[in-house]
Amino acid sequence: MERQKLWTRNFILISSVNFLLTLVFFLLVVIIGLYAVDSFKATTSQAGLVTGIFIVGTLIGRLLIGGKIDEIGRKKTLLIGFILFNAVTLLYFVQVDITILLLTRLLHGISLGIASTAAATMVASIIPMARRGEGIGYFSMSSTLATAIGPFVGLMLTRVTTFPVIFLICFIVGVVGLVIASLVQVPPVKALKDEKETSFSIRSLIEPKAVPIAFVTLVIAFCFSSVLSFMNFYAIDLDLIEAASVFFLVYALSVLISRPFTGRLMDRKGANYVMYPAFVLLALGLYLLSTATSSLTFLIAASLIGFGFGNMQSCTQAIAVKLTPMHRMGMATSTFFIFLDAGLGFGPYLLGIMLGFLTYAEMYFVLSIVALSAVLLYFFVYGKKDKEYQQIY
Repeated sequence: MERQKLWTRNFILISSVNFLLTLVFFLLVVIIGLYAVDSFKATTSQAGLVTGIFIVGTLIGRLLIGGKIDEIGRKKTLLIGFILFNAVTLLYFVQVDITILLLTRLLHGISLGIASTAAATMVASIIPMARRGEGIGYFSMSSTLATAIGPFVGLMLTRVTTFPVIFLICFIVGVVGLVIASLVQVPPVKALKDEKETSFSIRSLIEPKAVPIAFVTLVIAFCFSSVLSFMNFYAIDLDLIEAASVFFLVYALSVLISRPFTGRLMDRKGANYVMYPAFVLLALGLYLLSTATSSLTFLIAASLIGFGFGNMQSCTQAIAVKLTPMHRMGMATSTFFIFLDAGLGFGPYLLGIMLGFLTYAEMYFVLSIVALSAVLLYFFVYGKKDKEYQQIY
């Protein structure tokens, strides 16, 4: 039997679109706080809000568009999201105070939520069912690359140019993404109406079948948010600044190396073969962070976290899509990202409270236990039925 083709023209185009969207997001994440302080003399808390409110906007965008993607049209939704994304990028050139900057960041997050949810829904619909785990794994690698390249480019640009030039570069990247998005060709999917569904219900906001595995995503994203938000501060305390500068490059490399293997493993053997080892690797990586005293330990932790969280993220997304009917795929994708963004966005706030009475090392130790304990949650919501679902799909 001939193996169904994965690397189609449309798959490559949508993955490129996702990379450019995520690149702009992570590029701005690392420089926007500096911009707020430099341009508006923002306080530390205000700078943090300017950074974090983007995630709130992304959540709003996903909630607004999740149930409307197939009604509007998947490609049309992507183009609308991209046009809004680029239009809001221009607002960075007309900032007058911190309030306007906060509004701009919120609107930018909403537009990203719309565009990225549409892109993820489109790619899930064109991947062959038998290669869905592998395909979503490769697609997610576009985000992983942006996670490593975006912060690196952003910090480099702050050393060699001005903020307006950086915003112009982001706008140009967005325009390139819009052009690529216009070239994507995906067959339309007719939205089906559930007879029991009223004009407004929980099902109009989220996909119930995707919620259990999305909760697992929430927990592991909460753990990973500690790395995104506090790893640099921790590295300063440990005097490991040089290691911190390449931490996410090592993380991304680990994901890139493992994704092709783990995606195929999930499709052939089931999600459990990826998820259970990944829980252990994530927990071990967080534990090593809690005991780090050298650059080598720090970077080994980065690699383990990449093998762990990096593969769990794509695996849980594939599960969420697998459990959902084709006409609810947009809602399932939106639900997955809502929970992912909630963990990444609100995690730092809760962890900041924890750091009021814990050291960084103690926080990472506690989170290693949380990550390992999440195995039980996964087992009950999906793991114990993995073989059954593997036979069905």
